[in-house]
Amino acid sequence: MANTTAAALTVLRTIAGAALALAMAATLAATLAGEAMAQARQERDPQSRRSTAIARPAGAAELLDQLAATKDEAAAKGLALRIERIWQRSGSDTADLLMSRALAAISGGDVPLSIELLDRALALKPDWAEAWSRRATAFFTLGDYQRAMLDLQETLRREPRHFNALAGVGIIFQAYGDEKNAVAAYRRALAVHPFLETVRKSVDRLSPDVEGRDL
Repeated sequence: MANTTAAALTVLRTIAGAALALAMAATLAATLAGEAMAQARQERDPQSRRSTAIARPAGAAELLDQLAATKDEAAAKGLALRIERIWQRSGSDTADLLMSRALAAISGGDVPLSIELLDRALALKPDWAEAWSRRATAFFTLGDYQRAMLDLQETLRREPRHFNALAGVGIIFQAYGDEKNAVAAYRRALAVHPFLETVRKSVDRLSPDVEGRDL
């Protein structure tokens, strides 16, 4: 009886995980579709473009354009580093200090403290994409994939070309066994940052199986 119950629980967990992955995939697809439509509207509307330029850190958009276009790995790494430095600036000295302490906490193994500090940073700067991304990493470290995915979705609402967040989405889908959506997310990340070596290796490994199935 105990063995039967344990087996049933395992099946239920598998089904729940698959259902969650599918729900997240649908939500993420809707989010990214909405972002694409919004971007198209912005390109048609000069006033909207000006508003977007004000809302995002100065220089990030131009650097992301260069990153996507570069054919040089060393240049890509340099551009990615500059972009990440921009993303780490919130415009608030207090929020930036909280982020610095959160990164130190997670590096030191105190993940709950890191989450607490990022909670406080997000209370001050709720539109700070990098804080959402870093908190997603903290939740992932704790094995809380659902909350990690939700935070990655918030990141991508604010910065659709956040290549680390896109890669993180792929990692979580892969953890749930959803290789199709994992590859899709990885490819989105590579479209922004073509020299994410680990991501490219994952795509190369998973693509033959995914593309060989009748999906």
